Amino acid sequence: MTKKNKSAIQRRLIPTYIFLIIVSFFSVFPLYWMISAATNTSTDVSRGRIIPGSYFMENFKNLTSQQPLWRALGNSFFYAILTTVICLLICSIAGYGFEVYHDKGKDKLFSILLLAMMVPQVATMVPLFKMFSKAKLLNTSIGFILPIISTPFMIMMFRQNARAFPVDIIEAAARIDGLSEVRIFFQMFIPTMKSTYAAAAVITFMNAWNAYLWPKVIMTDNKAITMPMLIANLITGYVTDYGMLMCGVLFCSIPTMVVFFVLQKQFAEGITGAVK
Repeated sequence: MTKKNKSAIQRRLIPTYIFLIIVSFFSVFPLYWMISAATNTSTDVSRGRIIPGSYFMENFKNLTSQQPLWRALGNSFFYAILTTVICLLICSIAGYGFEVYHDKGKDKLFSILLLAMMVPQVATMVPLFKMFSKAKLLNTSIGFILPIISTPFMIMMFRQNARAFPVDIIEAAARIDGLSEVRIFFQMFIPTMKSTYAAAAVITFMNAWNAYLWPKVIMTDNKAITMPMLIANLITGYVTDYGMLMCGVLFCSIPTMVVFFVLQKQFAEGITGAVK
């Protein structure tokens, strides 16, 4: 390829680069504004100031003095990590079973399971609350995580990606060597589907961390407060301190951003169905 052709291709790509720069700016700006607002006073935030200030420590002190920040962070980490671990185990077993040992009956059951994805979460709140209240599961970790430890979307995701799992290995090597079904799953399936587990972990952790409606319904004790509930408390009242509010939003956003950036490569591979 000659230099003239290279320069012509580069000129044609200029509009694409400009478009991507503009889109990237609009994508990153809300994050920048959140960080900037956390360092300014409530008055500066209301006036629309976007330049970082020097009021972050004051906002942080006000936040910790008025709200149980560390308790909320601890509760959110506990519930999110516990939900993620249990959800990955249950949904991966279900997806593995539906695909590797499927038949017409399981296919019909899977179709019924997918119909549950069309039911809004709000529509299940009242019956779930009555059910958990009778079972005396209010203000308990079991009550918090039980409705979300298995979701049709996660089961579908594991089943779809399990189609790329080399089932012939099970017949040719695993069962000949005398491996049980449990050892086949833990020693062969899980290591092969690392990317899928990473993608599912990111999605599940974010959903559990950002959950607000169900924890607000099931957790009536203030000791069980989570970060989304804490952020909601900052908005209530006649006057909202926007600097302190954005400081709380920043602390609420950091864990999910860290999880995503650490696992972003595996997340992309898992979403596209990569198997290693």
